[in-house]
Amino acid sequence: MKTIKTDVLVCGAGCAGIAAALAAARSGAKTLLVERAGFTGGIITAVGLPYLDGIVELKSGKVVVRGIAEELTVALGLARRGAKTIDDFDKKASDRRWMTLRLPNVEQYKRVTDELILREKPNLNVLYHTLVADAEIKAGRLASVTVANKDGLVRVEARQVIDCTGDADVARFAGCPVTKTTPLMPLTLHFRIGNVKPTPGMDEAAKNVLLTEYQSGRLPMFYGPGIMFAFGENEAYIHAIRVPGDASDAADLTRVEIQARKDSWTIFEAWKKSVPGFENSYYLASSPYTGARETYRIDGAYVLTGEDLQTGRRFDDAIATGCWYMDRHPNKQTLHPNGDAGLNDKTIVEKVTPSAYDIPYRSLVARSVSNLLVAGRCHSANAEASSSTRVTVTAMAMGEAAGCAAAMALKSKTEVALLSGTAVRDKLTAQNAGPFTNV
Repeated sequence: MKTIKTDVLVCGAGCAGIAAALAAARSGAKTLLVERAGFTGGIITAVGLPYLDGIVELKSGKVVVRGIAEELTVALGLARRGAKTIDDFDKKASDRRWMTLRLPNVEQYKRVTDELILREKPNLNVLYHTLVADAEIKAGRLASVTVANKDGLVRVEARQVIDCTGDADVARFAGCPVTKTTPLMPLTLHFRIGNVKPTPGMDEAAKNVLLTEYQSGRLPMFYGPGIMFAFGENEAYIHAIRVPGDASDAADLTRVEIQARKDSWTIFEAWKKSVPGFENSYYLASSPYTGARETYRIDGAYVLTGEDLQTGRRFDDAIATGCWYMDRHPNKQTLHPNGDAGLNDKTIVEKVTPSAYDIPYRSLVARSVSNLLVAGRCHSANAEASSSTRVTVTAMAMGEAAGCAAAMALKSKTEVALLSGTAVRDKLTAQNAGPFTNV
């Protein structure tokens, strides 16, 4: 079996993973980033969600995440021309109602992050089309992680490992304590329809058609629908699919992908037939992957809770700030009294939106394995808290903290689990990253 040796291994190049890899490499650590897709981005590119959620506090409008997340937003052109920060972000790229920034083109994200990776060579190398397959534990630490790609099974020996897989794959294979909420939130396939003419009342007409499809049994479940002209004046980007399932189970994930594609065509054909503005439309594309909101999370050194978020609990070892609302999607279709089978969850946002809150370093620390950190939606949090911390920019902030910590552990000849969270916080603050303190 081929063997690769490196200082830091980052598994998963989604929002958490790209930030972790860049942070580790920039701190001088020889870093390998592996990713199952052929590009970075995770939910942004593999699922097609073009939003940078969690960078601006909903209640105040303040920017609460800096560091690599801010660097990316500037590189992606979401700040005003010539700006080096996003304090004066381009209002054309923002949705003030949700305080989020929207990418005009998710393909641009792939290109920008590729360039950032190449810029950090030789400290940073990436292997796309590479899956985590197994982990080997010796004396309470990861001795190696086995990955699978075109080279076959490859053994990666890393001094520090960061699990940004979203499903806690490394942590599970390493035997770390993990948890899974029951029932899991449903998965969503995003898709796009071309040659659509926006018309007054389109959203309501589209919802009524989906209600008919649902009541007839042709559409098992849906939500919204969200019809957004995010990428072009005549191109509809659709949030509407909900399929219950478990993305950490290979057979069930396959079933979900098939059902989601079927549901998206059911929706498209129904709208083309009955909704004004869709008469001459065509099905443009669906995202490469159906997006999972949750699977496994580690049961780490500290489990962040919904109560922590809502009460604004402060942590000395805070390494990131979250601010997104608690967004749990129901697993079963329910008819509201107003007849909305789509369950317009956004109507309850004010009831479940915390002020900017701390995410402690301990929630990234996996129990029982000393050289492993976990960042992104599989970090240590209960179901309530993770419904907020799982979003794109918050994941980037956790990833940057993990990458910084891995490099610090190497320099101090210790393990990430033994590292002081307050020291990590101080290091991040010195780099204009870490938690937002003016709360």
